[in-house]
Amino acid sequence: MRTWQVERRKRTRHLIELGGLVVKAGIVELTGDDRAVIFGGLLWMAEKLQGDRREQAREFWASKGKQAMRGHPVMQVSRDR
Repeated sequence: MRTWQVERRKRTRHLIELGGLVVKAGIVELTGDDRAVIFGGLLWMAEKLQGDRREQAREFWASKGKQAMRGHPVMQVSRDR
């Protein structure tokens, strides 16, 4: 197999895994599969990660993600972080 084919398969697998996280988080169902809403949410996240509270956002989201991946209930937070 050629190098470019291997790299393309790696990229495809990576994109599929990222899409799986969106589905697993319930985002597709909660937004009614509205791509504009999903993309807007991702843009909001990107803005937070570029802001002055970048590390706090990363730590908060990483903590929630790790809890969910371990199968523990994740506390719902309704305020903007």
